[in-house]
Amino acid sequence: MRFLGKRLILSLMAKETVIGTFRVRADAEAEFTALLARHWHTLNELGFVTGEPSLVYRGVDGGLTYVEIFTWAQGGYEDAREHPAVLAIWGAMDGLLEDRDGQPKWAFPHYERVSLSG
Repeated sequence: MRFLGKRLILSLMAKETVIGTFRVRADAEAEFTALLARHWHTLNELGFVTGEPSLVYRGVDGGLTYVEIFTWAQGGYEDAREHPAVLAIWGAMDGLLEDRDGQPKWAFPHYERVSLSG
């Protein structure tokens, strides 16, 4: 039953937008941005995200923080978590990040679009 519940939760992530936050070590920005430049392209080539390119932002208010925003394709999140090419990027990124100000080195909350029009 635990496995079924996990699969149901993961399947709900399809078509959800993720806002990935990365707290980059000061000495690792160049290496990190090279990996981030490959990240969405790899996910896209493998069919794990929608065709809409990711949006990437760099923080301006202290600390070196990047945000990447993209939307998973149906089943993309589940497949990405097991694909060697994606895991290689995520593994390399991990060593370039740091916990900062009580915040984890990276976070990936998922969101769904809502309409506020009447």
